[in-house]
Amino acid sequence: MTKAYDDIINLPHQVSTTRPHMAAIDRAAQFSPFAALTGYDAAIKETARLTDERVELDEHMKCALSDRLQIITDRIQEYPEIAITYFQPDAKKNGGTYVTAISAAQKIDEYDRVVLMTDGTAIPIDEIISIDGQIFENM
Repeated sequence: MTKAYDDIINLPHQVSTTRPHMAAIDRAAQFSPFAALTGYDAAIKETARLTDERVELDEHMKCALSDRLQIITDRIQEYPEIAITYFQPDAKKNGGTYVTAISAAQKIDEYDRVVLMTDGTAIPIDEIISIDGQIFENM
């Protein structure tokens, strides 16, 4: 019984003398599936990323924050160290995150409505939800 490839089965493996050997990873890339949905994985990850909703403060809380900002303004030369929690809107989708910045207050800019910290952080006054610090302990 003669099989179909008996005449070549024991011949040595052919190695090209003119072309370099292709790495297995490059050879596998030739047969990888076509990426028809380019960016799909990134879109899924972006959709799955959670954001917080902005909290609307009542008038009592707004008044309390205004009082604390006034105390900071009165004692700004002391560079009081404070912790400000504020809302940072997300650039890509609705919502955002709440961030707490802890640093010394450098300036409160009423015109631009920002609190400037000594570390360079500029916090929008309208996004602040709480201000804490040692200067408020006597209140």
